[in-house]
Amino acid sequence: MNGFILAGGLSSRMGSDKALLEIDGRPLIAHALDLLSAVTPAPRICGSRPDLAPFADIIPDNFPNAGPLGGIEAALSASTTDLNLFLPVDLPNLPIEFLRVLVARAEDSNAVATIPTLAGLPQPLTAIYSRRLLPGLRAALAAGDYKVMTAITTAAAALNAPVDLFSVESLAPNPEGPNPEQWFRNLNTPSDLELLRSSPPQK
Repeated sequence: MNGFILAGGLSSRMGSDKALLEIDGRPLIAHALDLLSAVTPAPRICGSRPDLAPFADIIPDNFPNAGPLGGIEAALSASTTDLNLFLPVDLPNLPIEFLRVLVARAEDSNAVATIPTLAGLPQPLTAIYSRRLLPGLRAALAAGDYKVMTAITTAAAALNAPVDLFSVESLAPNPEGPNPEQWFRNLNTPSDLELLRSSPPQK
């Protein structure tokens, strides 16, 4: 399974490049690559970001300014495997064990998309997608429809293939364990960053 970091965002609310923000003395892009490296070989970075080339190979967008969907399409185009794991650059609290569960679930199913949900809401940037979705994703991008969930579900329906949506809450039954809500808390603002720095990332 190939792995990709989605790092092409503008970071407008943060006011500085999220990928290079430091947590525990290392940039977020390094933390994200560490997570993916635990479950996939040689993860790559999605986005037209030549400045991040020192960290890993870069996959530039085929559809510029198309948001995360453009990064997903470019990654699937460059992938050498059917299933592909995606992770945003700004989820340092996501446990490695969750990624292992996600990978195992995708490998055991026939779904073209394996997407976790939190409080009933899909988390489509932390997901596994099949290369079989490429024609549908390209059609959405060409039509200017950049909504990830809409494009994924439409592409899957065109293939008559299932999409696996599953609740992350079901994976953390221990009330004293880490709260799944923290796993998917993106770093969007300086206050988000300060809150994270005040407590170490979960391992």
